[in-house]
Amino acid sequence: MTNITGLFSDLFQPQKAFVIYKSLKENSDVFVESYDIDNKGRPINAHPLSLEETDTLATVLQSAKERQAGFLRSKGLVPENVLHLDQRAHGHVVWYTPEQKVNLLFKPGLDIPCGEAYVPSLLWKATKSFLHISALKSSERPTAKTPLFHAPFFNINHGFGVCMGTVDVDIEKDCSLEEFMASWEKYFWNSYFSHMIGHVSPVKGNIVQLWQRQIKNQTPFPMGVLKKTGKTIADLIE
Repeated sequence: MTNITGLFSDLFQPQKAFVIYKSLKENSDVFVESYDIDNKGRPINAHPLSLEETDTLATVLQSAKERQAGFLRSKGLVPENVLHLDQRAHGHVVWYTPEQKVNLLFKPGLDIPCGEAYVPSLLWKATKSFLHISALKSSERPTAKTPLFHAPFFNINHGFGVCMGTVDVDIEKDCSLEEFMASWEKYFWNSYFSHMIGHVSPVKGNIVQLWQRQIKNQTPFPMGVLKKTGKTIADLIE
């Protein structure tokens, strides 16, 4: 879930309207008519598109095109941990991270101390507005047939979707591939784990006791507690 309350403070007022006329003849000539918009939102002052308006419209369209072209573009070679990439304006990235030690944050009510602990290899799928995370049993590069397991964390629903709570997710429209992945990982690890969604444990056994042990003992993550999802990476990128 993404906190979008900040968007409601932005007010937009219509300024111009364009009507495109197309000739009914075979030559298909096109004529563009411009309208100003009054303070009641009504189109007025119909007139042929002026040179100044043409330049403004071209600038806006070019800017949108450049932003779309820059979105998820790698700064160099595509990182080896990227598995699937869709560079369209509303595209996504699928990547994985090997088993690692990270700093975990827990809300006080869980009775789990914040601190470093080992986590399993993870599969990430993200767009500009949402994040899905699942677990892998191996740190080796996965394939399309690699089975997915439920990520052993709080704040994740049964469909792998992450609830970011009050975290303000702000992904730039022309974000590079490397910046995009790093931003999502930072958002996830810097958010506080607080609750189970649906009251179903994502691991075998007690998830609170699991992380109490992991924080205390600093041992590799016990892969035996991971629960199967019945899905593979291929299901995720369809």
